[in-house]
Amino acid sequence: MRKTNGLAKQPPMEMQEEGKLEESDSSSSSSEGDYHRGTWSHKLDFLLSVIGYSVGVSNIWRFPYLCIRNGGGAFLIPFFFFLIFCGIPLYFLELCLGQFSGVSSIFVWKLCPLFKGLGFLMVTVSAMMSWYYITVLAWVLYYLVNSFYHPLPWSDCSESWNTAHCIESRIKDFNNVTNTIVQNITSNSSSLYNISLASETGIKKNATTAAKEFWQRRVLRISEGFDEAGSVQPHLIVGLLVAWVLVFLCLMKGVKSVGKVVYVTAVLPYILLTTFLIRGLMLEGSMEGIRHYLTPDFSRLTDFQVWLEAGIQVFYSLGPAWGGLITMSSYNKFNNNCFRDAIIGSLADGLTSFYAGFVIFALLGHLAAMTGLKISDMADSGPGLALVVYPEAMLTLPFPHLWAVLFFLMLLTLGIDSQFGTFETVSSGLADAFPQYFSGGKRKTLLTAGLCAVLFVLGIPFSTNGGMYYFQIVDWYAASLCVTLTSFLECVIVGWIYGADRFSKDVKLMLGTEVHVVIRFCWCIVTPLAMLAAFILTLTNYQPPTYEGYTYPVHARVIGFLLSLVPLIPLPITAVYYFRKVDGTFLQRLHKLTQPSEDWGPHVSKYKKGYNKIHHNTPDETPLLTIKRNLLGSPSH
Repeated sequence: MRKTNGLAKQPPMEMQEEGKLEESDSSSSSSEGDYHRGTWSHKLDFLLSVIGYSVGVSNIWRFPYLCIRNGGGAFLIPFFFFLIFCGIPLYFLELCLGQFSGVSSIFVWKLCPLFKGLGFLMVTVSAMMSWYYITVLAWVLYYLVNSFYHPLPWSDCSESWNTAHCIESRIKDFNNVTNTIVQNITSNSSSLYNISLASETGIKKNATTAAKEFWQRRVLRISEGFDEAGSVQPHLIVGLLVAWVLVFLCLMKGVKSVGKVVYVTAVLPYILLTTFLIRGLMLEGSMEGIRHYLTPDFSRLTDFQVWLEAGIQVFYSLGPAWGGLITMSSYNKFNNNCFRDAIIGSLADGLTSFYAGFVIFALLGHLAAMTGLKISDMADSGPGLALVVYPEAMLTLPFPHLWAVLFFLMLLTLGIDSQFGTFETVSSGLADAFPQYFSGGKRKTLLTAGLCAVLFVLGIPFSTNGGMYYFQIVDWYAASLCVTLTSFLECVIVGWIYGADRFSKDVKLMLGTEVHVVIRFCWCIVTPLAMLAAFILTLTNYQPPTYEGYTYPVHARVIGFLLSLVPLIPLPITAVYYFRKVDGTFLQRLHKLTQPSEDWGPHVSKYKKGYNKIHHNTPDETPLLTIKRNLLGSPSH
């Protein structure tokens, strides 16, 4: 672990190596010593990587559900409000932190040693995310393989896993009921009421589609509850292994290999989404689905819960506070235009959700037209939407095998891109913490392989019969408290403790211009207030998870709550550790630990000379002047 700010006299290895460079050398900013951790081969490599990191499966299976539940097109208003005034500023802040310091998220918080635990929090959350999230890829891989079977295994009820309640699809069931009613009208019109009643009570309440039975009884082979783990399912453990092998092959050479892979994984989903949209618009009922998507119910905007869900969706989708953005930007060249990247990356995520909404609602509108059901009746969130409703919709298309392959290939590329960022946060953090063991090409490759192996073994419980219950508990609790709290602390630390004006000067070293007043205002006021409100409301509006009507036992919820606390543990521990290590009175220690460490600064030798003297010596001033300077800039500017 690195030791800084008088807490230790020995500078970290990076600083020792960079110190060997001649600061007077005008070309030192591009020398090997300044970028010994590696850099992106091209600017586009980084841009596609952050887009791939932010744009994930939640854009496909959670955003549409939130639109249906929260007023259709009206939900777009709070969504884009939070994206523009909270998401983009925080996205930009994290890209600047990583690019300026040249270190991963675990060490970037030496700009305020009292909160060094924030780096460990980010790495812990990313490790937990990498641990369970890849289960989604195992499911998708199994669907992808089965998409080549004829007939599609979720298209009929003749398989061994199907029950007596199975219907091939709601479309065929609807058509059968209609035909039966027509036939009985011609023979005995008095039986029409009984037939209609039977169709409503018997078929719709008790029947289960072949797609849902394939998901529940074939893919998951789900047990009766949380306490029934069952056995490891061979098809899921193989899918998990293949998913980790894919991650390793893509990350084995760090940013050099990822930078090549993202040209496929980040671009292909947009090609496939456009293909689905064109085909979807040709289907009966598609325009009604899109109309349902865009028609706003403005009365829902008075419900604060709608705004809360919009804000949380923005931050969970964009991915700030996980450490991935800081880690990936730490491999940038020092003068890269990260403000442009922040705008493009943030808008790409938000607009992808908006664009994907047209695709999803076109398919849902068609399915509604075929079944006679309302679109809201088919709305579901998470895997239920992507792995049950969509596969059923594929059955209505010509060449369903082709569309199924394309759809699950799209989900695979979306999921694996997001996995890159979270996994690299963990591996880069360990490499920075123990450079004597993990620095260098071959050592970093071995670290990547070792982490993949460890996380694979830890993920085995998700491949059991009870795996879905464990997955949902972790997904529900793991980052429930951390994301909003971390975002709030980031803004407070950079905006007020370190100082938005000081950080703006750091940004000027990289980009040649200081941060705009609107961004400063967001860093200091808008974003932290929004995140604090979201954090408090998350606590006060807590509801325990359920799955298909199953209520989790108390001990399962306790385990989940403890999981949500695990990432927070480093915050008080590191604060107490460094507080005890510094001499002086309480206020003197607090002052020292809220000042940047001695080795904080630009990681490029060209800009190090005189940095501490020029940028850290700010005159004492009244609180009012401090507020004015952080929001509006120094008087000289």
